[in-house]
This record gives sequence, C-alpha cells and structure tokens, in this order.
Amino acid sequence: MDFMDLVHNRRSIRRYLPREVEDWKLKALGEAFRLAPSARNGQHWKLYLVRNPELRAKLRQATTSQPDMLAQAPVIVVAAGLPAPEMACGQSTNTVDLAIACSFVMLEAEELGLGFCWMGSFYAEEVRQALNLPPEQRIVAIAPLGYAAEQPEPRSRLAAEDVVTYL
Repeated sequence: MDFMDLVHNRRSIRRYLPREVEDWKLKALGEAFRLAPSARNGQHWKLYLVRNPELRAKLRQATTSQPDMLAQAPVIVVAAGLPAPEMACGQSTNTVDLAIACSFVMLEAEELGLGFCWMGSFYAEEVRQALNLPPEQRIVAIAPLGYAAEQPEPRSRLAAEDVVTYL
C-alpha cells in the first residue's frame, strides 16, 4: 500500500475483535516509533505497548470516556515524553515529537491491518500511576490497538482550498 492509500484508508477504530496482536507486528510498531523524527534528534520519549490484562484494566479507569474501547482492544498504546527542552517556537518538544511518532505508529498499524484510535480523554497522572512510571515522564497519548471489529465510513473533511493556502 502506498502512503496516500494509508492516509485515505485510515480510520479511528473504536471496536475491536478479541484477537491477540502478533509479537512481530508490535515490534514493527515499536520500530516505526523509534525511527520517527524528533527535535534535535533528542528522542525524549518512551512507548509502552500494554498487553497485561490487569494493567489494561487500570488504564480503563484512567479514561474519561469510552472505556469500552480500551476493554475490547488487546493492546493499549501509551506514549510518554522524557524531560526535554521547550522548542524555540514555544511549543512543547514532548507534544510535537510524540504527535509525530504516534502518527508513524498509527500509519504502520494501518499498513499491518490493525486498528488504532488516538484518545485525548484520559487522566495523565492516573495513567502514570497505573503503569508505575516515574514522575518525570509526561503522558502525551493513549490509544487502543488491535484488529478492527468495524469498518467506519470516511468522515467528512474540509475542502483543500479551505485549509491550504499557497503563498
């Protein structure tokens, strides 16, 4: 599949089959994360692929909506930033770098036939405690991952002329 096919086909998956994700696919996702670009090549990040049922149950308690998504998914992805300097532009290095790296993971998941749904509705401190992570790690993303039990229709997108300006 070429890149634009991945972009066009990707959907946020909210329902998952009760099927384990193969180790080699998890390793491929980890490699996509590892190879993503980061500010000044700092690589101030950690990726956690949580399969342990007890830890997944704790992570469900740390979400503010749609815990069923996490209950169904055989893997929960958690991305955390390590201490990093703020970018000169004023943006958080962790937020930008992890958004890029998680996008790589999301697109690799699509390539591998897996579903993924980036969630913003979680309590970072509860996630940190559930996984017993050190306080200096900043939880930036959490996402269920697994084989899709649904095939959502494409959602509407703004027209290119509404979002792209050529100067």
